[in-house]
Amino acid sequence: MKSGISGIVALVVALFVVVIGFSSLFTVSQTEQVLVVRLGEPVRVVTEPGLNFKVPFIDSVISIDKRILDLENPAQEVIASDQKRLVVDAFARYRIKNALRFYQSIGSIQAANIQLTTLLNASLRRVLGEVTFIQVVRDEREGLMNKIRDQLDKEADGYGISVVDVRIRRADLPEQNSQAVYQRMQTERQREAAEFRAQGGQKAQEIRSKADREATVIIAEANSKAEQVRGEGDGERNRLFAESYGKDADFFAFYRSMTAYENGLKNNDTRFLLRPDSEFFRFFAHPSGKPAEPVAAKP
Repeated sequence: MKSGISGIVALVVALFVVVIGFSSLFTVSQTEQVLVVRLGEPVRVVTEPGLNFKVPFIDSVISIDKRILDLENPAQEVIASDQKRLVVDAFARYRIKNALRFYQSIGSIQAANIQLTTLLNASLRRVLGEVTFIQVVRDEREGLMNKIRDQLDKEADGYGISVVDVRIRRADLPEQNSQAVYQRMQTERQREAAEFRAQGGQKAQEIRSKADREATVIIAEANSKAEQVRGEGDGERNRLFAESYGKDADFFAFYRSMTAYENGLKNNDTRFLLRPDSEFFRFFAHPSGKPAEPVAAKP
């Protein structure tokens, strides 16, 4: 009987020891850091992975992620220094560097995201409100993101959070402003195209006028040269005619008459009404072109 009772007691004691041992052990993963809280008061922070001990039934363990976390910020409308409205879509990456301060000031990742979203929006408005639209979109975007990150990191340090990076994913004009800018750009391009067409038409007209002027000059010079050559040819012809006439006047007269016959008596509808003894047909009557002498009557 006593041995049965002692066995039960030993079993209960062994079970109690197992429960105590299990309650006094906890494991820390590589991706987390653990805050040990004793009766509501933090006592220590465990950052190294492995097996650790705590006071059973008194200490509690709170796991806090030590990886880099993402903060997705909804698109915000910001007014730049040139009074242009911007729709800014940004996000941030952060990690918890001080688990004790994080637990005492915020307590959870969800609350941290809400608080960081408010701080990020305030930093966006402060930094982007000091620069122009062009600086945000094109010129100084990298420097502005670094400036926002530094401000957010400084403000988040009081919560035990370190901001790793802040990125502006998109910074555009609102939809109605974008349409107005697009219409203005389209009108400007159309005006430039019309100006280029007008300049091209003017240039084409200048080239065409210059070409016509040069063609007129070339034709005039060619006609002048042709008239000059024709005049020289006519002069040479007249000289040859005069020289021929001087050598043999009768032959010259004969040649001229033959040329006149050739040109005037062609096979066409031209008709001449002349007397046979006219001057034009003098070579028909006699080869020398002289009128025939009357034959003396025989006695």
